[in-house]
Amino acid sequence: MKSNQLFSVIAAVGLLFTHFSCQQEQKIPRIGIAGIAIECSTFSPAVSDEASFRVRKGEDVLKGYPFLAADSTLRQKAEWLPAMVSSATPGGIVTREAYESLTQQTLELLKQNAPYDALFLDIHGAMSVQGLDDPEADFINRVRSVIGDEAIISTCMDLHGNPSQELTRKSDLITCYRMAPHEDSMDSKRRAVANLIERIEKGLGKPAYKAWVSVPILLPGEKTSTRVEPGKSLYAKVAPEADKPGVTDAAIWIGYAWADEPRNHGTVIVTGDDKQQVEQSALYLAKSFWEVRKQFEFVAPTDELEVCLAAALKSDKKPFFISDMGDNPTAGGAGDVTWTLTELSKRKEFKSANGPSLVYASIPGPELVQKAFELGVGKEISGEVGAKVDFRYAPPFPLKGKIIALGEQNPKNREAVIQMGSMKVIVTEKRRGYHEAKSLEALGIKPAETDIIVVKLGYLTKGLYDVRGDWMMALTRGGVDQDLLKLTYNRIDRPMFPFDADMPDPEFKVVDL
Repeated sequence: MKSNQLFSVIAAVGLLFTHFSCQQEQKIPRIGIAGIAIECSTFSPAVSDEASFRVRKGEDVLKGYPFLAADSTLRQKAEWLPAMVSSATPGGIVTREAYESLTQQTLELLKQNAPYDALFLDIHGAMSVQGLDDPEADFINRVRSVIGDEAIISTCMDLHGNPSQELTRKSDLITCYRMAPHEDSMDSKRRAVANLIERIEKGLGKPAYKAWVSVPILLPGEKTSTRVEPGKSLYAKVAPEADKPGVTDAAIWIGYAWADEPRNHGTVIVTGDDKQQVEQSALYLAKSFWEVRKQFEFVAPTDELEVCLAAALKSDKKPFFISDMGDNPTAGGAGDVTWTLTELSKRKEFKSANGPSLVYASIPGPELVQKAFELGVGKEISGEVGAKVDFRYAPPFPLKGKIIALGEQNPKNREAVIQMGSMKVIVTEKRRGYHEAKSLEALGIKPAETDIIVVKLGYLTKGLYDVRGDWMMALTRGGVDQDLLKLTYNRIDRPMFPFDADMPDPEFKVVDL
């Protein structure tokens, strides 16, 4: 072979190798991450401003997803281009100013790393914004304006979210948690990402079909926990449908009960490439949900506060938890309603230091916390706490007692424990929910040795459920009042169970999106 021919062969091989290498490089997808997540009660006077949100940007976003750790399999399968994810403790309606600011920041960061092959959208699904219907749909439309319609979007939501037709239409893959309490939240997000990667790797692209079915049910999470029946068996049906040939994912949204908006109701969505199976699974899950609607009950014994207290005082099981449900900040309550604390202070059983031990967790009172840190442990203190935001049921509470503990595990939300009779009241700088026994133990409180613990929660999270001696849920006042029938709904679609308890069975219709 002549030298020039040999050179030509080598050059050709080199070009083929370069072309092959480029093709291989192009197979690594560029995937963005974005989201705004909050659950908002429209029955609470509270509002959520920008300061209410915890914001992660850039590489810091990845820290929120253990399944995308540097050494993880999924991390290696794509070039991850996180923009911004904002999340907040559930609360009142989001100000339009906050929403616009967070959205604009997200879009600007997305623009910096364009173009994208795909995007993981991490949202809650029950956000309400002043002057804006269906904010998550608005958000995804604005994200689409940056990344285009060709990029595949995989959306993960809380099962207490409300996926509208528009949000579902603009999402290519969409799913939600399968457990309440949400012990599978990270597993669900991983599933959303894994499904996205699989569709890209196999060259499947966007699923051909999305079946959306509305289920006219609106119930609180405290009646629909998957720990107990019928929620347990209902949600056990989801994975088998998702695993059927031709189906990519299946999901049931219970929906969010404390927002008066047309999109608030139960929903079933199934995605996949087999139209018949996708629609069949969606109808099966929707009808299964409807069939058990009258079986949903509170997940623990529930009654008025005085009945719960009577049971707790008679019990020899420690700790006896009482959920202060009406002002649950993790469901959207203002977190500063003083009604329950006021009622507790009237009880003669807790007037003496030798009475039954009771912990109240918690009530915000930033001025009192500041004063407590200035005085120090062991000093007497007095001041008003709570009812700065939601004072419809009781005024600020005049707390007077001894400082027995100070906590600054979170320097931005310090705590003071004030002993008043046999009650230990945890006062915080900002509203918060107590989900873990270790959060109480950090303040010197020993749950196993405490007679009664009152927490501003609905159903107990795992960290408290596992250490309970006994438990009741109290029908207390607040922005997430469990008596839905006495709330004023004007915009939800009717008929709706349980508001129209004797409504005829709906004619379930699949909307192909």
